[in-house]
Amino acid sequence: MPDTNINRKFAEQKARQIELDILSSNFDSTLQKYKPQKTKEEIEAKLITAEDLILKFIEYKSKFVSSPRSIEKYQTVLTHLRTFNLKGKNALGSLANKLAIDFKPDYSEQFYQYLSGKLAPVTLKQSVVWLSACWQWGIEQEIAESDPWKPLIKRVKVPPKQMPKPFASDEIKAIIQGFEQDRYYSHYVEFVEFLFGTGCRTGEAIGLRWRHLNDDCSTVWIGESLSRGIRKATKTNRARTITLTPRLRSLLFSMKSDNIDLEQPVFTSPKGNPIDDHNFRNRAWKSVLSKVGVEYRKPYNTRHTLISHALNQGMNPVEVAQLTGHDVQTLYENYAGNVNSRPRLPEIIL
Repeated sequence: MPDTNINRKFAEQKARQIELDILSSNFDSTLQKYKPQKTKEEIEAKLITAEDLILKFIEYKSKFVSSPRSIEKYQTVLTHLRTFNLKGKNALGSLANKLAIDFKPDYSEQFYQYLSGKLAPVTLKQSVVWLSACWQWGIEQEIAESDPWKPLIKRVKVPPKQMPKPFASDEIKAIIQGFEQDRYYSHYVEFVEFLFGTGCRTGEAIGLRWRHLNDDCSTVWIGESLSRGIRKATKTNRARTITLTPRLRSLLFSMKSDNIDLEQPVFTSPKGNPIDDHNFRNRAWKSVLSKVGVEYRKPYNTRHTLISHALNQGMNPVEVAQLTGHDVQTLYENYAGNVNSRPRLPEIIL
């Protein structure tokens, strides 16, 4: 105990209690009688299994994480933990049943080796990072004593991923024209042109409401996203206001009626419902790209396309980041190959 006046008085009380017990022949030579007695809660905390800890952490995170897909990822890690059986003479049985407070580094090492044979590097890293966060939370709650996952995070090497090929100018025109002329999916042509023209995330375009545009549709505020029926803040939790091109301003203004409900989404399905990105991609997008003979890339590639074209045209990366809602450092890391000022190899073969 820290050497303080209060703790010294506590120690003096213990000493007097021991002295009295010696005089009355009640002295406990094991000293157990004189140690602080653990509460029921403290004892129960010691009995929390790894599975219980993860379930408690999922319950805690679900209060702050609005995306069901994030919670599903946590559940997937727990499923792996439940099915994994430890090896070794003194470590038999399911890893999920081991006490969180007595979770040995050998356990996390075995589970890491198990996951590395099942998951791609990027998914493996996400899983280990999440488990580390879970145990860190457990330490704060006095359910765990140490984090056996943290040393494993740096071990996961995620190989660099080549950026998808952006759509060329002629491909952009072909796709927009394809939607415009399609008998089934022409309804989405404005949505597609907005994606290409702004480079915003698909969920941001789906979540756009009429109140997010100014009166003449020359500027748009992007601060919300809508995905699978869940409305939330943008990915980076930062809003931005974009000044639209004359073409986009005219396009949106032509869609706006005099008695428009400002709370309604700008882009909808043919039945007037919010666009389902999954259905749009698998039905409309794939169909039109196939018909116009453009190599398939996901709708999200419209964002990559705008950024690539802007940088190749010499636009300042800081300005591009402001338009697209990127962190500047992230944009530099991911799109360095598109910046016109990038280093060039010297010509040495003459």
